[in-house]
Parts: sequence; structure tokens; C-alpha cells
Amino acid sequence: MTRITKAACIGGGVIGGGWIARFLLAGIDVSVFDPHPEASRIVGEVLANAEKAYAMLTGAPLPPRGRLTFETSLQEAVSGADWIQESVPERLDLKRRVLTEIDAAARPDALIGSSTSGLLPSDLQRDMKHPERLFVAHPYNPVYLLPLVEIVGGEKTSKATIEAAMERLVPIGMKGVHIVKEIEAFVGDRLLEALWREALWLIHDDICTVETLDDVIRYSFGLRWAQMGLFQTYRIAGGEAGMRHFLAQFGPCLAWPWTKLTDVVDLDDALIEKIGKQSDEQAAGLSIRALERIRDENLVGILQALKAGNDGRGWGAGQLLKDFERSLWAAGGGKTAAIDPSGPLKLVETKVSPAWVDYNSHMTEHRYLQVFGDTSDALLRLIGVDLAYVEAGRSYYTVETHIRHLGEAKLGQAIHSTCQILAVDDKRLHLFHTICDTESGAVLATAEQMLLHVDTEAGKATPAPAAVLDKANLIATAHAKLPPPDGAGRHVGQKR
Repeated sequence: MTRITKAACIGGGVIGGGWIARFLLAGIDVSVFDPHPEASRIVGEVLANAEKAYAMLTGAPLPPRGRLTFETSLQEAVSGADWIQESVPERLDLKRRVLTEIDAAARPDALIGSSTSGLLPSDLQRDMKHPERLFVAHPYNPVYLLPLVEIVGGEKTSKATIEAAMERLVPIGMKGVHIVKEIEAFVGDRLLEALWREALWLIHDDICTVETLDDVIRYSFGLRWAQMGLFQTYRIAGGEAGMRHFLAQFGPCLAWPWTKLTDVVDLDDALIEKIGKQSDEQAAGLSIRALERIRDENLVGILQALKAGNDGRGWGAGQLLKDFERSLWAAGGGKTAAIDPSGPLKLVETKVSPAWVDYNSHMTEHRYLQVFGDTSDALLRLIGVDLAYVEAGRSYYTVETHIRHLGEAKLGQAIHSTCQILAVDDKRLHLFHTICDTESGAVLATAEQMLLHVDTEAGKATPAPAAVLDKANLIATAHAKLPPPDGAGRHVGQKR
């Protein structure tokens, strides 16, 4: 599968910043051009929120974060990039000028996507010398969490460009949907505009407040839409007879004068002030950044719930997250260093993220277990127990863990973990992990674990194959020459 190797983002506002975070967290280097004097600060705040969200979203090993550079010119930013994302303000003249400059400076095979929320790609590509590589790549905010991208080609966009764009979104955890005919506002924004128009009338006519209207959405059909969308939801509403019955029963309602979708509300100063005042009251003093973090935490919870599903297979965006995580596990979080069994293996290096800390800014207990679990997983990948091995129906299960908390890991602290193999037999791995402060080397926690090799389909312990045991024994033989780690064999409450 073709991957993006370097991205360029022209514009670093709400949408541009989201694209930057999405690319960086997928391990892609990003060059940015934005003349705004505070572009670096704005992008940095968006990236901080994204990193916190990803720490909650997945335990799969992310690749090393891409390198972020801010350039002083558009030409420098697009140099060498194979995906260029334009996210400048929604003005046709501005976008045309910027896209034409990108077209002139980009390498010949670069893909050029526009984040426009409604302008036609044919209009955008009018002045380009290579219009065949321009397409609309319309995402949804926050781009780093919501996976959908509407891909829309113009009259001169090549089929190969559309196919390449769709393919390159997959490795960064996004879902491209090809809108086969260009139309103003595409699909998503047309649906949103219809809802928004009716919502404005309801506020204008004092039917309800903005908070009441939002409550109607978030406590009812918004939850349904998160996993099934519109048509499948209505199919269920049709009962056993399905969609045809629903259409026959509720179709006549379309002729009733319920809505004002053909009327445009006058957004005069009075209505703007009414909506603004009610919105301020609804926010209850929370800043935009605070609201973004709350939004992200809620979205992570929904995505995680959809990933689990009732049958374990995932649903909607949750299935996409599950597929994305499978690719991350298959990659193993990047290149693995060569095995040096002369000492405990340094397998995990990370920082304590905002999502990992409690009210004291100390790492919470379950995050220690997560790091220890990541350490065991890294060892398993070293000895050949990777995603393909697990998919074939075999794995190691952790059957016992003893954790000692000896220090405090704090917000932003660089930490790493090591693994020493204490013993190996045909079914068991006996491991000892240590989490250390990277700067001082101080021991923060240890974990002694017993892992059991199982046949997942048979549901019982079975001997590991020779190829796995040979690699494990190679490390264990070297580790047997090391001093026994302090704390190995201890039990809870044992005196020192």
C-alpha cells in the first residue's frame, strides 16, 4: 500500500491544524506555511490536544511522531512533499491563487488536496497547469479524531489521482468516501446545512434555546447516527418490514409544512446577539480549548465503545479504529532495535501524557500496567509472536502480575521500561520489567509477570513452537548471567 512520506500543510487554523496533527501522529514529517503571526502557537495547542486524545484512544504502538517544521514561504513548504493539503480561508479567489502557487512549486507527482467545505473542485483547478492532481479532501473537525474525508474530483481530475488519494488515507486511519459527482457543499455539509437552517428558525421563533436544541440532538438521534447513520436507522424504524414500510408510512410527511427548509432566516443583528448570548450561557465560562478537550474525550469514548461492539467485531467508525490499530500493531510501532541480551532489554520509551495523570499530575495506576503490558508485547514481537502469529490462533496470555510502585512518574516525564527474562519453558515466560526515569535512571516501578502460551481456538495452554522458544531461550540464557533483579519473587506485604 502506498503511504504518504512527507506532507505539506498550507494553512494552520482549525482544519489545517487538525490535518497537521493527523499526519504527525501517523509518523509523517510535515512542513507548514501559514503567515499568521501566531501560527506556531495555534498549531502547538491543537497538537497537544491531539496527543492527549490519542493517548486515550488507543494502546497500539504509534510510530515515532513526524517532524514538524514551519517554513517562511509556500514554495519551501511544498518542496519534496507527496501530499499537499490546502486549508486557507473559504474564498474562491484566495484558494485559486494559493492552489496555483502550489501547483507551480510542487513536485510533478504530488497529490494536492483542498479542505474546502463547499467550493467545486472544477472551479478551484481552473488556473492550474496540472489540474489532474487537484481534488477536494474535505475532512470533519477534529481532523485528528474524526476519520471521514470526502474525496471529490473536478472535471480535469484524473481517476488515478482519486484512487491514490483514497489509498493513502488508509494508513493514517482515515476513511475516504468518493463523491462521484461534484456538487456545491458535497454530501456532509448539505445535510448539515439543512439541519442548521431549521435550527436557526427554531431559535428565531423562540421555540427553544440553543442548549435545548443541542440536548435534543445529543440525547437522541445523535447517538444513533454515531454508529448507523440515517438510512440504516430508519430501516430499523420500519420494523420487520424494513425500509419499504418506513417509506410508505412516513413518506407522506414530506408534503406536510413542518419545516422551513426553502426559507432563509434573516441573520440580523438581533438574532446573532440572541444566539451569541445563549451560546455564552451554554458554555458556562469554558474556554474553546477546554471545550475541545471535552469534545475529544467524549469522541474517544464513543469510538472505543463502537470499537468493542456487541459482538466484538466493531461497528461504524469503531471498526475503522480497530482496523487502524491492527495496522499499528503489525508495524510494531516502528523499527525495533537489534537485540542486545547482555543486559535487560530496553523495549519501551515514552513520556507521561496528560491523559495518563490523576488530579495530582502523577501517572495513574492502570497506566503503569499499560506500560508493563506494552513491554511484554514488545518482547513477544522480538521472539516472533507478532500480529500474524496471533491471527493464526496462538498467543501468550498474562496469567499473573505483581507490581511494586517505588517512585512517582509525573506529567511530561520521560520514562522507559526494560525487560529481563527470568525463565522459559515450553509453555511459560517468566519476566521482570522495570520502569525508570529516563533522565536520572531512578526506578519508578517493577512488575513480575508470568505469561502462558495458548491455543486461542482450543482455549487451552499448548507448547510454543521451536522458532519462538529458540529466540526466547537465546535471550534467557544471556539474562541468566545477570544478577537477579531486586524484588523478583516478592509477594505482597513481604518484609524487606
